[in-house]
Order: sequence, then C-alpha cells, then structure tokens
Amino acid sequence: MTVPTDRDHASVVALVECSLVELTHETVGAVFVSRQVGRSTRTQYVAADDVGEQFQKRHFDDRLGWHETTVPRRAVRDELITQLTQSSSTSAERSGEGATSEPDTFAVKPVRELRTP
Repeated sequence: MTVPTDRDHASVVALVECSLVELTHETVGAVFVSRQVGRSTRTQYVAADDVGEQFQKRHFDDRLGWHETTVPRRAVRDELITQLTQSSSTSAERSGEGATSEPDTFAVKPVRELRTP
C-alpha cells in the first residue's frame, strides 16, 4: 500500500500496532520502501522471538547494501510511526531534490516473500 501520509497520527499509530501484532502471531514481516531520486531503501521487520519484544531489522540501501540488527519492539514502533507520517515529497523537498517518481510503500507480507541479501 502507498504510505498514508494524509492520515491523522492516531490512525497511523493504530496501523503500526496492528502490524506489530501480526508480526508477533503470524509468519509475516513488515516492509517499508522509500524512494528518492536516484536512491531506494528497504527496511524489513520480522519478529525475533515468540512474545514480540525483539525484532530482526533488515535494512537495504542500494548504495550501501544490507545491514541487519536486532531491535526492541518500542524502536520498531517508533521507526514505523516516523516513516509512515513523513511524506516522501516533503523529505525530497527538504533535500532540494523535488518530488519522487514513485511513492513510499508499506506492506505486511509472508516472510517467504521478503527479499533477502
């Protein structure tokens, strides 16, 4: 889905909380893809334990490659809220690049469908 930049903060928080519940109870991962002129990043989050307190974060930058870390639930929650509330055109305008050609996207997918290094 295209990132819902026109949503109020409470609905973005609800979307993130529902996504985290799914990540904890199903074999799925959350994927946020950000596109800027000449650059693309992909961040994936997959539950690393059965209680949903730790998540594996896989970050891919087409310039720097893959980086993996384990992060607490709170950090994932905060990162997703931040990512989903920032408009891609706003971040591009701040960097002086103009609007992007493709919108940022967010999805929850089966783990087997996630791209890996």
